[in-house]
Amino acid sequence: MTLPITPPPAPIPPLPTSRADMQARGWDSVDVVLVSGDAYVDHPSFANGLIARLLEAAGFRVAVLAQPDWSCCDAWREFGRPRLFFGISAGNMDSMINHYTANRKVRNDDAYSPGGEIGRRPDRSTLAYCQRSREAYPGVPVIAGGVEASLRRIAHYDYWSDTVRRSILLDAKADLVVFGMGERTVLSIARALDAGTTVKELRGLRGVAYRLGASEPPPSGDDTLELPTYEAVSTDPLAFCEMTRISHLETNPHNARRLVQRHGREAVVVNPPALPLEQDEMDQVYGLHFTRRPHPSYGNARIPAFEVVENSVQIMRGCFGGCTFCSITAHEGRIIQSRSQDSIITEIKLLAAQPGFKGTVSDIGGPTANMYQMRCTRPDVEAKCRRLSCVHPTICKLLGTDHGPLKELMREARSVEGVKRVLVASGVRMDLARRDPEYLQELAEHHVGGHLKVAPEHTDPEVLRLMKKPSADDYVAFDREFKAASRRVGKKQYTVPYFIASHPGSGLEQMIELAVFLKRNGYKPDQVQDFIPSPFDIAACMYHTGLDPMTKEPVTVTKGLRDRRMQRALLQFFKPENYFEVRRALEQAGRHDLIGSGCDCLIPARPPKEALDQKRSEATRAFTERTSGDHIRGGPATSGEGPSGPAPGSRKQGRQRKSVGYRPKRPGQTDR
Repeated sequence: MTLPITPPPAPIPPLPTSRADMQARGWDSVDVVLVSGDAYVDHPSFANGLIARLLEAAGFRVAVLAQPDWSCCDAWREFGRPRLFFGISAGNMDSMINHYTANRKVRNDDAYSPGGEIGRRPDRSTLAYCQRSREAYPGVPVIAGGVEASLRRIAHYDYWSDTVRRSILLDAKADLVVFGMGERTVLSIARALDAGTTVKELRGLRGVAYRLGASEPPPSGDDTLELPTYEAVSTDPLAFCEMTRISHLETNPHNARRLVQRHGREAVVVNPPALPLEQDEMDQVYGLHFTRRPHPSYGNARIPAFEVVENSVQIMRGCFGGCTFCSITAHEGRIIQSRSQDSIITEIKLLAAQPGFKGTVSDIGGPTANMYQMRCTRPDVEAKCRRLSCVHPTICKLLGTDHGPLKELMREARSVEGVKRVLVASGVRMDLARRDPEYLQELAEHHVGGHLKVAPEHTDPEVLRLMKKPSADDYVAFDREFKAASRRVGKKQYTVPYFIASHPGSGLEQMIELAVFLKRNGYKPDQVQDFIPSPFDIAACMYHTGLDPMTKEPVTVTKGLRDRRMQRALLQFFKPENYFEVRRALEQAGRHDLIGSGCDCLIPARPPKEALDQKRSEATRAFTERTSGDHIRGGPATSGEGPSGPAPGSRKQGRQRKSVGYRPKRPGQTDR
């Protein structure tokens, strides 16, 4: 099977980002305008770059409107009225996760913006971008997609407002939402609109969700399930759990049924997911002509996210792990979609020929590095299966776990002329890797640059069950085997474990036991993750309702910011600056036995000098902020706000708290 595209015979410049670019191509108009919250990077790891090249290869004139000024719709008129549609995406990340930390504090940078600059996209970008599209050219179809829209296609818990919000279709008023990986669906929409089909007639497509007005009857029948209403899920935790349970059981594209959810007099309809791309289709998509560079208009400005993937090659997509806190399975699907070895090696050769390439392929992987070409060995069973994870609580006996194709690919990749090293920087699924000692040996000998990412996430059996992760013993065994393999080839290498603080099920007692586990095994995590409930995720349902949606059993939930800080500090108990938080946690839990000089003690009885210095520094800073002139502000804010906040460049009366809101010029409340 192949996609209906014909790439140009030779590479051509990136798609237009301005009227001047459009006119330089000899165009007087465009068919599609893709609006994105990310900088425009012509690289297959960036959705705006990939979808733009895909539509171009299908013969459409495409322009990219990257990080537009959302304070008015002038930017949306840059290319004139698009003939077919506006394509809206908040970017590669959810805009709220992009903006805020787990403690709801404003992040210091934006990895998808030039120079890492914050403030180049609004909160809930999809809403603002859809609104401006409709204002600029009423009547032009508005098609929303990307992670932000995909995970909000039904009613969902919103961590940042601590409320249940309506489907994004109702607030954005998009004609369609394309959920999941959208190549085939977007092509179908473009070709149908080009043929004169109305956007309303596209409601039968796989992988789309749409809104029904009060006078339109929702579909019914054996292939349709009705979810609890928005009114029910916004007030009843059990109804929210039932919505989550049903929606996740209906994610296998081979057997999923249509979902309907009523919101008052209106309704949202979610069609079955799009079928996964076949290998030939994957080769087509990743074989498009990319410059693999940011748009020239950015000059020498760094785009941090691009620097991470600049010399990487994606070999597959999807993940059958089904981790309840992760959105990858919900967005990309459980079915692994792999490229052919020829396609991957061709891309590596092109990468090696690029000016400035220094010989290192930074990553060959995907959501998980070692799921390449792993599929269910029984397609007839796969078409009926509703299991949420192929590897939890145990690895399914029908899952093909052969690392043979991956090992062959790794050997071929490192033999490409001009390539000195091929690294694996994506996380490795440890329970799969342990099944093939030869793979582990090759990994240690040729593909690790000193550190290997793994994600045990926790040690408590109940927390791991709620996460759908293997036991802590699996990590200990893998770590031992990896270090042994490294020693055999004369290398001293380590695993870099990732752990999550404050995940549902994890209370203070569980985090203390995790800290003791780290101490006993000599692990000192450099990076830790604070749990953020992402819309649609099963773990987000647990956090919101305090219930496991699959069993309706109670789940321990940590919500207070002080408690969350203590859990985070326990993961890095060895850092002097965390001393007082760790001590507070141990005293609160009655674990005085872990304070002192014993083997299992996490902290000494007396605070180290660095901890005292840190505490004095924080006290001084807090006092300075309370007494400085910056604490006193003038009158109320002036007008001039856009649909999601103040216009970039507008001036507000008086001074502002830097910690209030995301956008630098967003007004705060006036001090009394």
